[in-house]
Amino acid sequence: MLFTIIITQKSYCFSHRTKQQDLSNLMGAMYAAVLFLGGTNTSAVQSVVAIERTVFYREKAAGMYSALPYAFAQALVETIYVGIQTFLYSLLLYYMIGFEWQFGKFLWFYYYVFMCFVYFTLYGMMLVALTPSYQIAAIVMSFFLSFWNLFSGFLIPRGQIPIWWRWYYWGSPVAWTIYGLITSQLGDKSNPVYVPKHENMPVKVYLKEFLGYEHDFLGYVALAHVGWVLLFFGVFVYGIKALNFQRR
Repeated sequence: MLFTIIITQKSYCFSHRTKQQDLSNLMGAMYAAVLFLGGTNTSAVQSVVAIERTVFYREKAAGMYSALPYAFAQALVETIYVGIQTFLYSLLLYYMIGFEWQFGKFLWFYYYVFMCFVYFTLYGMMLVALTPSYQIAAIVMSFFLSFWNLFSGFLIPRGQIPIWWRWYYWGSPVAWTIYGLITSQLGDKSNPVYVPKHENMPVKVYLKEFLGYEHDFLGYVALAHVGWVLLFFGVFVYGIKALNFQRR
């Protein structure tokens, strides 16, 4: 509820976007929105997968279950749930932030939020498949989420990250999601924005020069999300099929 109130109070500011601070607030809202619920999905799914894995071990030993169909079915069920969750969440968030109501832009917004929640969910499932218990999976989850958070491009813009660490920016799924969300909504805007100690510049120029966001790169960002989903799903399938932590 508090999160909703904060975003609603900022929506008027986002609708005008005449200052650099307005764009920073918008980026912060996107960052908080995807990281908060995405992390919740990762955490919530782990206990469920851990319990179902015990049943899978029993049924597999009895010759009833096969690893690949089981993994596909479990991922499909979670994807359907995430799709419904994302639709409701996107409608509320899109309206509260005050984005421009265009069908194409909303589809881009829905796609990136949906893929974000899917890879967060599959990330949690993958960690359970690779570890003996969901308690250990939760520890590993927190470790990597802290790096995803740090290199998301919000706390430290990509251009300010030391060059020898910048590779991890591209290795953070959250960075790709924020890139896609911001660029799909504002990357084609020519409205002037006031930047302290600089001349007024179009929004799209500001995004490119200060944050490194290019609208022409949007398609590759979309493909990168598919890559993250397939990566986490593939490792999840491998963990379910090849690893057995059952104790006798």
